[in-house]
Amino acid sequence: MDSTTDAWLRNRRRLRLTQTATSGAFLLPIMAVFVILFAVPFAQTIYYSFTDFSGYSTDVSFVGFANYAKVFADPALMQGLSFTLLYAIATTVLITVCAIPLAIALNQRFVGRNAVRSVFFFLSVPSMAILGIVWQYIFSPLDSGVLNTIVRSLFGADAVLWLSESTLARGCVIFVGVWAGVGWHATLYLAYLQAVPRDLYEQAEVDGANAWQKFVAITLPQLTPCIVVSTFLLMTAGLKVYDLPYTLTKGGPGFATNTLTQSIIVQGIAQGRADLGSALAVIFTVAVAAVVLAQLALANRLERTLS
Repeated sequence: MDSTTDAWLRNRRRLRLTQTATSGAFLLPIMAVFVILFAVPFAQTIYYSFTDFSGYSTDVSFVGFANYAKVFADPALMQGLSFTLLYAIATTVLITVCAIPLAIALNQRFVGRNAVRSVFFFLSVPSMAILGIVWQYIFSPLDSGVLNTIVRSLFGADAVLWLSESTLARGCVIFVGVWAGVGWHATLYLAYLQAVPRDLYEQAEVDGANAWQKFVAITLPQLTPCIVVSTFLLMTAGLKVYDLPYTLTKGGPGFATNTLTQSIIVQGIAQGRADLGSALAVIFTVAVAAVVLAQLALANRLERTLS
């Protein structure tokens, strides 16, 4: 009996070692890609951020934190950081607030439900660059702009400087971002809603719960995993946004809608300041990591609260 047990244990240990080796073999390509495409370039970026590297000459000198001091002393670069954070937070909150009620409405039975679902999902199909070009024509501050033509014909008002005034330009960029993202995230919430057992709502109706009580007690807790996934995707996409503000406003007026990614490209490539662009990239990475970690902590707390 003891010899049989020992043999079984040896076979089990051998099987575990084989499984571990197999798992490690499968992970090797992923680790290689991570090291080659992320770890090594990021280490080089950190190194160049402490030098005067121009991107063209290999003759570099160590300058310490001078590039970081220039970044924080440049109001244009700091404005890019502030607008990036504003865009990421605003689009995340507004899309979430709009997508959940939209998903609940699309989950009801009505004539043409599938067609309506397709229309809302289609809003997120075109790329952000194409949407930026289309909405640039709609928001044109000229009298010939689509929106200004409608305003003038209905109210007889003068042309509104939609993309030529800082606050309005920021609002327009955020509006287009929300307009493009609501449909896709509503579809994501809709998929989770269809998995909620109908028995829960029927029991709540028997207990006399109204629509708001059913939403708070049943729908919202059931959507918590989806809220975590959706807000994570929105926040990461918002922090790295480039195509929409660039095609819609070119970062203007002035630097009102300039983003960190645009600043990195302009400084590191267009102006031949790879040292300053590297410092911006490091700051951008740290800011993204901090925001994502804070978001995950809040998401975990929300999940524990609602579950």
